[in-house]
Amino acid sequence: MSIAYKETDGGRQERLSVSDCQHSAAASHLPASPICAPATQPGGAIGIIRVSGIGAIEATDRIFRGVKGRPLAEARGNTLHYGEILDKEKKAVDDVLVSVFRAPHSYTGEDSTEISCHGSVYVLNQVMRLLIDAGCRQAQPGEFTQRAYLNGKMDLSQAEAVADLIAASNRASHQLALSQLKGHFSSELSRLREQLLRMTSLLELELDFSDHEELEFADRAELSALAAKIHDRIASLTKSFETGNILKKGVPVAIIGKTNVGKSTLLNCLLHEEKAIVSNIHGTTRDVIEDTTEINGVTFRFIDTAGLRHTDDQIERLGIRRAYEKMKEAAVVLWVNDRQPTVEECREMRHLAEGKKLITVFNKMDDMPVRPGSTGFEAQTVYISAKLKQNIAGLETAIYNAAGIPEIDENSIIVTSVRHYDALVHADASILRVIDALQLGLSGDLVSEDLRICLDQLADITGGQITTHEILDNIFRHFCIGK
Repeated sequence: MSIAYKETDGGRQERLSVSDCQHSAAASHLPASPICAPATQPGGAIGIIRVSGIGAIEATDRIFRGVKGRPLAEARGNTLHYGEILDKEKKAVDDVLVSVFRAPHSYTGEDSTEISCHGSVYVLNQVMRLLIDAGCRQAQPGEFTQRAYLNGKMDLSQAEAVADLIAASNRASHQLALSQLKGHFSSELSRLREQLLRMTSLLELELDFSDHEELEFADRAELSALAAKIHDRIASLTKSFETGNILKKGVPVAIIGKTNVGKSTLLNCLLHEEKAIVSNIHGTTRDVIEDTTEINGVTFRFIDTAGLRHTDDQIERLGIRRAYEKMKEAAVVLWVNDRQPTVEECREMRHLAEGKKLITVFNKMDDMPVRPGSTGFEAQTVYISAKLKQNIAGLETAIYNAAGIPEIDENSIIVTSVRHYDALVHADASILRVIDALQLGLSGDLVSEDLRICLDQLADITGGQITTHEILDNIFRHFCIGK
């Protein structure tokens, strides 16, 4: 797909294809020497060392002796070879299996090998040292995936999904990363770019025949409708970042209430561990206690706060101030009571929880002869006994539903990257200018300029343009070594 431009001998701007851009970037950025790095953590039963680049197979060959006596240089791609790693004195370091991959059919798109050895720190270090002596160099963080991107094996958003997949700590974040890695987000952007290119082509065709005023290749009403459709989809993707960001960091849930109503006991129940100190002494919790747990595959970040009351204790007052601050940050608020709240308390909570999902939790239900009634304003009510762990599952369901998390599977398209969000915001601003220009009847060259800006912003997400080394380095340096 055409999205970047170069100048021809005749002075015309000619669009570059994605593959042209990637190969151009690869030629200027990639060193020729093979790289190596452990792809697994040391200390396990098995360790894997990955080698990639021009001469990767030959470098591995210099330290490997197969049981069949045939060099790896003669091996076909996608084959497995048993033998041993030899040091400079030709003494065996370890029995290994070596996988051989031939370009372009490898993770990086280059000639590659993967050495499976025993996972001790000593063995991994020995094999790494021998590979470096054989002509390899230690890979930088994310360099294998960076080469995969530059060699056209994946686009930039898919490369970023590799890091997200490794870092996934719950089912939802895993499914989102998997969806992006499979290219669902890229395909969505590709469809948007195709529509934008169609608009650009029609407008530029008109400009080429500008001396024939009677010719109009682009129907303005049709273009306005298409631009509005593109805006709706970009705006939808942009809005999904709020959900994606929460899924990545965890849904913040503040546990609020007076002293000694069972907030810390409830926190321990939700976390399934004794995280907070529990006491019948008022004001035990003086600071914020925070930890995460998983409900239905989604991470929730629970925040236990100091009990709300009037006090002269300076430290406790500071803790109460922090409780109000954390309440502002929360998406869901659990208002814990052990009795019917007063009208004034309900009025205050209605004000404090404005814009939040509020759940009124009546604790100590085992000691309540009669259940309290409605709090007088719209809020879900759940009755529990944190001490006896009664109806905790019901509360967890209420919390999950209050968070409003959509059903997540590997086909879901939800934006989780700040970089992607920023590009989408700028792309949406450009398409809105296009809509305004079409409605005002402005000239095609002004409309085309904003269309190109929108195209460039969307292309920047997948790396369709020639991306600067600084941007690439910033993205890949956060990867782990070996990936």
